[in-house]
Amino acid sequence: MSFLSTLNSSEKIARTKYSSESNYRSPLSTRYASEDMLYNWSDLKKFSTWRKLWIILAKNELALGQPITQEQIQEMVENIYNIDFTMAAEEERIVRHDVMAHVHTFAKACPKAAPIIHLGATSCFVGDNTDLIILRDGFEIILPKLARCVDRLSKFALANKDLAVLGFTHLQPAQLTTMGKRATLWIQDLLLDERNISRARSDLRFRGVKGTTGTQASFLTLFAGDHEKVKELDKLVTKDSGFEKSYGVTGQTYSRRVDVDVLNALAGLGASCHKICTDIRLLANFKELEEPFEKSQIGSSAMAYKRNPMRSERVCSLSRHLTTLTTNAYATASTQWLERTLDDSANRRITLSEAFLTADAILQTLQNIFEGLVPYPSIIRRRIEYELPFMATENIIMSMVQKGGDRQECHEQIRVLSHQAAKSVKEEGKDNDLVDRIRKTEYFSPIWSELDHLLDPKSFVGRAPEQVVEFITEEVEPILVKYKGQLDGEVELKI
Repeated sequence: MSFLSTLNSSEKIARTKYSSESNYRSPLSTRYASEDMLYNWSDLKKFSTWRKLWIILAKNELALGQPITQEQIQEMVENIYNIDFTMAAEEERIVRHDVMAHVHTFAKACPKAAPIIHLGATSCFVGDNTDLIILRDGFEIILPKLARCVDRLSKFALANKDLAVLGFTHLQPAQLTTMGKRATLWIQDLLLDERNISRARSDLRFRGVKGTTGTQASFLTLFAGDHEKVKELDKLVTKDSGFEKSYGVTGQTYSRRVDVDVLNALAGLGASCHKICTDIRLLANFKELEEPFEKSQIGSSAMAYKRNPMRSERVCSLSRHLTTLTTNAYATASTQWLERTLDDSANRRITLSEAFLTADAILQTLQNIFEGLVPYPSIIRRRIEYELPFMATENIIMSMVQKGGDRQECHEQIRVLSHQAAKSVKEEGKDNDLVDRIRKTEYFSPIWSELDHLLDPKSFVGRAPEQVVEFITEEVEPILVKYKGQLDGEVELKI
């Protein structure tokens, strides 16, 4: 027996003592996601929505002439949240059918309404329609949080629109930009996500009342062959459930292709956030930008000096998970046979909820990061001074030509001095002294007095500051107007 086995000897007693606390719980629910999103995917939300749909169905069947009483409907209304979860679980264990288990449970709480609960409906009436309501409500939690991230990052961009920084292409030094302009690149991606998620939200329709294989046969029988009443029932139930339209045709379920669009919109957000937080992590390594770091926060259990960008790392980690979930949606949509198969059910229970919980956790963390980003201008300036002399050589050549110099001769002089300075930097680890070499070379004496101006970082950023203002005014503000009254509130992370 191993020593570990010996240590495990009291495990059974501990598991009994701690009961459910010792069992696995998703980190999304225990560590990351918000209470609003957790409730949106909770059993209480799900099963109370089933009951609301049964009420809406009965209400409109009554309006269209079915022998249902207002007393029966009122009894159901009074018991929406009176859910005996223990009974429902036992019923499901017996009948192996979650919807019928809850029909029986609801019927026990509503004996007068029992005969008309689920009248004419199939399981997907409550199952799929509830899923669509939860997806819609999930988007409505996500979108204001995304808008708050855009709002916070826009404020950061405006505050740093003039802060010149070294730009990078291929992660190699390139022309200068500004901290604010770089932030607008991040914002632009988030605006694309706002567009795509808003579109996915708007594109959602209701399944409505379609029957077992989507033909509405049961409802046609219920209304004695009256097609118009069946069509009207579909419209009334859809409207009462908060949707403008239902899908024109369905099988037993709404098309699982819809889930692909939902997951793609969220996965795009994951890609954007991963890119943004990767940039922040790189800049943290350069010591140019840091995410919030609390006074008592520990960066490393061994290296006490470390200030790891753990929030950005968390966003990257969760974003990778979010982007992979689209694979499930594609696989499920492509393998539904004919009017439907049940091999979608277990997968969707996991994939859809995790996608929204993950997106929610990402945005919570991202807002917290954006509310506490700290740039370090001194470090930024030092990095610029290290690279700028090489970038300024063209300006120096042009200035010499304006003073009467020969362009080709000036180019050769600069080339020789640049190579000398580069060798000093690379082989001897010294600072870039190209400017000092120029100041000591008599050939360049006509422009010595202009060197400081020629090396001013502000002259290398082009229209970056103006672009920031124009972008925020023209692109960001019109979007944020949609979320007026929803942008307040800071995020305090649980961990």
